[in-house]
Amino acid sequence: MSEAAEPTVAAPRSSADRRRDTLHRLEHDVDLWVASGSATTGDPALVPLSFLWDGSTVLISTVATSPTARNLSVGRSVRLALGLTRDVIMIDATVAEVTSDGDIPGGVGDEFVIKSGFDPRAEPDPFLYFRLAPRRIQAWREANELTGRTIMINGRWR
Repeated sequence: MSEAAEPTVAAPRSSADRRRDTLHRLEHDVDLWVASGSATTGDPALVPLSFLWDGSTVLISTVATSPTARNLSVGRSVRLALGLTRDVIMIDATVAEVTSDGDIPGGVGDEFVIKSGFDPRAEPDPFLYFRLAPRRIQAWREANELTGRTIMINGRWR
């Protein structure tokens, strides 16, 4: 019987490295997971959506009648996730602004299209845009990065 090779685990990243890696993912990834809950029933909603990072907030768009749109219009709290289970970024955010697809400034709408390849303004059903302000960001790869995983708290980078 041969022995299985031990998995190699990289040394934990510094807070500065985690922040740099997180900003890179926010600037270059196209999609993230959006988790919200119904304020009335508590039913969860988890959906993948395209996003645009402007350097301080995350902009997402979804059809106005979706559970996510209903949840965010009332509950105002959301959790976002980027990456894989062994290289994850978790963002707890608050809805800072809700804008209809007809009221989104043209430049912002165009930036969203360039980043995502999708134009909600061109869809037959009305869409809403949600600007999400991060309150807490956590980033970790392996168990050795659980300590120090919080790299933003109360909207401020650590």
